[in-house]
Amino acid sequence: MAERLSLSLTLSPSPSPPTPAPTTMAAFSTTASSRIFPSATAAAAAASRARLSFSSSLKCLQSSPLVSHLFLNQKRSPMVRVSERGLSSTASPKCAAASDPDQLKSARDDIKKLLDTSFCHPLLVRLGWHDAGTYNKNIQEWPQRGGANGSLRFEIELKHAANAGLVNALKLLQPIKEKYSGVTYADLFQLASATAVEEAGGPKIPMKYGRVDVTGPEQCPEEGRLPDAGPPSPADHLRNVFYRMGLNDKEIVALSGAHTLGRSRPERSGWGKPETKYTKDGPGAPGGQSWTVKWLKFDNSYFKDIKERRDEDLLVLPTDAVIFEDPSFKVFAEKYAEDQEAFFKDYAEAHAKLSNLGAKFEPPEGIVINDGPSEPAPEKFVAAKYSSGKSELSETMKQKIRAEYEAVGGSPDKPLPTNYFLNIIIVIGVLAILSSLFVN
Repeated sequence: MAERLSLSLTLSPSPSPPTPAPTTMAAFSTTASSRIFPSATAAAAAASRARLSFSSSLKCLQSSPLVSHLFLNQKRSPMVRVSERGLSSTASPKCAAASDPDQLKSARDDIKKLLDTSFCHPLLVRLGWHDAGTYNKNIQEWPQRGGANGSLRFEIELKHAANAGLVNALKLLQPIKEKYSGVTYADLFQLASATAVEEAGGPKIPMKYGRVDVTGPEQCPEEGRLPDAGPPSPADHLRNVFYRMGLNDKEIVALSGAHTLGRSRPERSGWGKPETKYTKDGPGAPGGQSWTVKWLKFDNSYFKDIKERRDEDLLVLPTDAVIFEDPSFKVFAEKYAEDQEAFFKDYAEAHAKLSNLGAKFEPPEGIVINDGPSEPAPEKFVAAKYSSGKSELSETMKQKIRAEYEAVGGSPDKPLPTNYFLNIIIVIGVLAILSSLFVN
């Protein structure tokens, strides 16, 4: 039964906590399915909540396998069992047209707490990638063009072979979604993905929010838009898929660098070793094979390890190896192996671009959430406002004068830079005057 909750794929699996008893997992599987998908009936949801409280649900979830690969397709697990009747008996409720900025900030804080306790960084990165990665630049209509629109929450798309295992990510995020109803699924998926990268030590992603959700499973893209891990011609395959999204060779290689996160389990994905010296102690359930030694740390180790290929305990897939074999890919892979700062810069830009693919924003310019309180726009200077004849200047004018003073190097604690030549002239002049007075 544990395998039923862990559909695996090829890249970047997240750490997996110990597997609970089959009876516990069976109960959790039934409950989680009706809570995650908007198409579940209210009766089913109520029954689920009656059988299992949120605290016990989360406990079971943290004990379930959380296998995650970042972006590449793999065989479908035959063990998946999801109730069609329970998920499709009613129409999906419509989601909010846009997200609330304050709720986005609070949701981000809750995601950080989730990452601290569940170590699900790779899984959440993959969730955001897979919701956005269905985008087709050759289709103009929304949502037919795919992309970051929250469609991955529906059963029909979740059961695509490339999305195996992402049910676990939805289970982890669903309590946060229920707590912050003013955040769309599309925004929540991308917020979780970017936050996971940043919390793992990666770069700050220049994200914007306000994505609109699709409202029903009939708006999901067809299967087959996501990449495969072991195609006959890896370079051609990657270009066919990512060029369709509007991404270039530099962005393909930069995004590949996120495979520094996670591990793969052969019994679930068909790739990797059952256990290595880097995965035998977890965190989470031990086992699997990672791409890097520190597989929960976001850095440029992926490029260094793929380039050297000296450690048999580290995984190298065909789509990993090709970034140092293809002449165009190799230019960027070599650069990132030597320069982590350059990798972080290019990755942040590529991740942000990917997260916006196909999205419809409300408002159209999107919403930017900052870490601190928002600052009011500076007051426009109007000369007439300060010519009333009052002897006392307004606080705004004082601030303007202070800013101009500081702009040329002065401050309340530091005088303006000294003009030594002028000082000498002044001293000579003063001495001449004093000498003249003394002689007289």
